[in-house]
Amino acid sequence: EVQLQASGGGFVQAGGSLRLSCAASGLPFDDYAFGWFRQVPGKGRERVACINSSDRQTYYSDSVRGRFTISTDDAKNTVYLQMNSLKPEDAAVYYCAAERWLCNNNPAAWDYWGQGTLVTVSS
Repeated sequence: EVQLQASGGGFVQAGGSLRLSCAASGLPFDDYAFGWFRQVPGKGRERVACINSSDRQTYYSDSVRGRFTISTDDAKNTVYLQMNSLKPEDAAVYYCAAERWLCNNNPAAWDYWGQGTLVTVSS
């Protein structure tokens, strides 16, 4: 079965960094786009970063562009989200998701989801 295992969340001070990891299994890694979404209580999931299959073009939300970097390690079937210069407003539960081929901004379009990993940022 398809499985996405997210890890790397934790507690950091504002201005600090974290690297989230998403280990994928049960799917052809090269045929899927991977995204990172975040969610805070009372709000829907927001896509913060995405990377296409094949060309591996990346996309970022305006709020994280320049601070976050999404990347893949094809040999390890793993997706990363490097988060730098973290702000209190970045605190959320972060989810890894997979969609065949191309990124989509609508969470409903994504095929598979991992468990959330909590990121807490102190002010």
